[in-house]
Amino acid sequence: MIDRLPFIPGQVYNRRSEIHAIYGGNWQSGICPSASYPYIFIFSGKSGKQHGYEDGWDNPNVFTYTGEGQSGDMSFTKGNLALRDHLKNGKRVFLFESYSKGYVKFKCEVEFFDVDYFETHDTSGETRVGIKFFFQRKGAKVPYQATLMTQPNKVLEPFADYDFKPPNKTERKGLVTSRVGQGAYRKRIIHRWEYKCAVTGFDKLDVLIASHIVPWKDSNDNEKLDVNNGLLLSPTYDALFDRHFISFEDSGKIILSDIIELQAFEKIGVIGREKINNLSQYNLAFLDRHRNRFYEGN
Repeated sequence: MIDRLPFIPGQVYNRRSEIHAIYGGNWQSGICPSASYPYIFIFSGKSGKQHGYEDGWDNPNVFTYTGEGQSGDMSFTKGNLALRDHLKNGKRVFLFESYSKGYVKFKCEVEFFDVDYFETHDTSGETRVGIKFFFQRKGAKVPYQATLMTQPNKVLEPFADYDFKPPNKTERKGLVTSRVGQGAYRKRIIHRWEYKCAVTGFDKLDVLIASHIVPWKDSNDNEKLDVNNGLLLSPTYDALFDRHFISFEDSGKIILSDIIELQAFEKIGVIGREKINNLSQYNLAFLDRHRNRFYEGN
């Protein structure tokens, strides 16, 4: 039996009178457990960016959501704890997105399936460790293998029981110093490209690399962790792309460097007819910057 939804997907609701006045929960919070119903309401909107929040659909079935806490490191207390344990506690989670002042649009029911840390800033601009939740759309089947979502020495390892403390100051210093970044970012790239190489369709996650389009060292703090600045690539394509020996047109068609002979490309399986089929408009500005570097070297 499928539990009836108390809200209609796509419908706009007055947050105070049509949600909290009926079901309870703090109408000013982003994560709102109800004391009277087995419900948790989560709200996503553009205003959260000032506190280091950025949420969104990484693919049609996976929504990433930033934990609560406007200053200091986030921890698994209050709303964050309720979200982490909602399945165990028999709570349902309903996702709303901002629509206009006082009004929100119901998107769907979601379920927790993963969490990881990421480095961000708080309200005052201070660097802190944040929590990134990964939710799947209720009823969706995500081809997810936790042991393959991370890469040794590049990202934080997955946490099997999610009962952990934020990294200390020394550990935190290394969170965003690598090219890939850390666990939450790699996972977002994997979900964004739907678990396969953007070029070849190769789908072995333990081999694929989350590669920045604009290199880490040339990106600002926001660009370093922007999911639109990432491609999921097989090792050969990642190495060539990282060194600007290949790039891609806005159409997704591959561009080969003149520095390497076509026969040499062919020896490693690159034939010059490859194409990325599902670039978004948000990838294009990053690709344009990558192509500028590509053409400078050719």
